[in-house]
Amino acid sequence: MSAAAELAHLFRALKAPAAARALPKLAERAREEQWSYERFAEVLLSTEVSSRESHGGESRIKAARFPARKTLEEFDFTFQRSVKRQIVEHLGQLDFLHARENVVLLGPPGTGKTHLAIAVSIRACLAGHRVQLATATEWVARLAEAKRHNSLDAELRRLAFIPLLVVDEVGYIPFDPEAANLMFSLVSARYERASLIVTSNKPFSAWGEIFGDEITAVAMIDRLVHHAEILSLKGDSYRLRDKDLGASTRAKSAEYA
Repeated sequence: MSAAAELAHLFRALKAPAAARALPKLAERAREEQWSYERFAEVLLSTEVSSRESHGGESRIKAARFPARKTLEEFDFTFQRSVKRQIVEHLGQLDFLHARENVVLLGPPGTGKTHLAIAVSIRACLAGHRVQLATATEWVARLAEAKRHNSLDAELRRLAFIPLLVVDEVGYIPFDPEAANLMFSLVSARYERASLIVTSNKPFSAWGEIFGDEITAVAMIDRLVHHAEILSLKGDSYRLRDKDLGASTRAKSAEYA
C-alpha cells in the first residue's frame, strides 16, 4: 500500500476528512517553509478541530431556533448611536457567559435589542455553548406545561445545563400571577449558575405593572441585574427608519433616558 493510500485509510479511520483534504497543500507548504514535525502536526490537527467546531456551531445555531440569523458585524452603529461599539464587541467575547452573568437589553421596539441578543448568542454557539431562545410568553407556556405535569423542578434543572437562555420580548404582554411566578422561578434557578439574555421594551420601573406584582418584579430584577451588563437602547425604530412613522416612537424612547 502506498503512503498516500495508507494516509487516506488512517484519516477515514479517524473520521478526519478536513485534515485529509488539507494534507497535500499543508505538506507542500511545510516542506517549502521547513516546518518542524511538531508545527506540521499542530497545523494539520487544528484544521480538523476548526472544521468540527464549525459544524458543531451550525448544529447549535439550528437547535437554538433563532427567528433570524443576525451578526454583530451587521449591527448598524451609525443608526443606533446609544450603545458603544466597544461594549457590544466586549459582549461578543463572551466573558459574561464564562462568569455566569446576565445581559439585559432595554429599549423601545425596533432599536436592535433582539438583533444584539441573537448575534451574541450565535457567537456563543460557534464557541461551543448551547443556547435556547424564546419569547417571554413562550418560556412561560413551556414552564406552565411542565408544572401541569408535576415536572417544573426537573425542567428547571434541565435548563440549568444550557449555558445561555434568551428571554425575548418581556413586557409586550402582561403576565398573570402564575406566569409571573414561573418567570421568577426561571430567573431564580439560573441566578449565579448560568446566563440569561433578557430583552424588554419596558424600563425596570414598569416591570411591576408587567408582572402584576411589585414585590415579584423587584425580587426578579434584583437577581437579574446583580451580575449583569445592562444596555439601554434609545431612538427610533430601525425598521421604520425609511418611513415617516419613526417620529411617533421618539416620545417612547425618552422613558429609557
